Amino acid sequence: MRRAIAAEAVGSGLLFATVIGSGVMGDTLSGGNVAVALLGNTLATGAMLYVLITMFGPISGAHFNPAVTLVFRLLGTLGTRQALAHFAAQIAGGLVGVWIAHAMFGLDILQFSAKARTGPGQWTSEVVATFGLVLTILGTLRHRPQSVPTAVALYITAAYWFTSSTSFANPAITLARSLSNTFAGIAPADAPAFIACQFAGAVLALATARALFPEADLAKDATADA
Repeated sequence: MRRAIAAEAVGSGLLFATVIGSGVMGDTLSGGNVAVALLGNTLATGAMLYVLITMFGPISGAHFNPAVTLVFRLLGTLGTRQALAHFAAQIAGGLVGVWIAHAMFGLDILQFSAKARTGPGQWTSEVVATFGLVLTILGTLRHRPQSVPTAVALYITAAYWFTSSTSFANPAITLARSLSNTFAGIAPADAPAFIACQFAGAVLALATARALFPEADLAKDATADA
């Protein structure tokens, strides 16, 4: 369990540093072209997801996301204590990753985002983004488990562009991004609604997976992943 928690912390740190750092780099180099900045942010995040899931999947399941961990807890493949430890590692490791990204670019380590992200369209986007992410994980585990890193990386790459929220799809990263006044940030006041929608999307995806796949198969696949 200690190795799994360490993997979740380190993986979350590297992932969150990538999201923030590539956002800063893209914003700096794009000359004000938001589409170019978002493209850089997207490609770096998708690439890092593939690497991290491939590397840490055999150790912790490579969740890096409380919504994903919640689904595995509801499937019964993680105990409550381990799930809570995953949550803590994801948040703590992710915050360190954000602060490291700030340090790499010479920014204030501690800051709050002023970037407003709110409204029905963005809330709906977060439900859809997280629903798709969790369904991608469960469906790929069922049919082609060796392809999970590729499937998740490609899904998030696509979701950055087809959702108006740019697919946060992760409560821990939403919290962390509220503490970064950079391209990838979200105002702290807007974060709770995003987080609620993300958990709702994850639960909806689990219900959909249960309707599509036998419950025993889901639990077996999730156990193998964890």
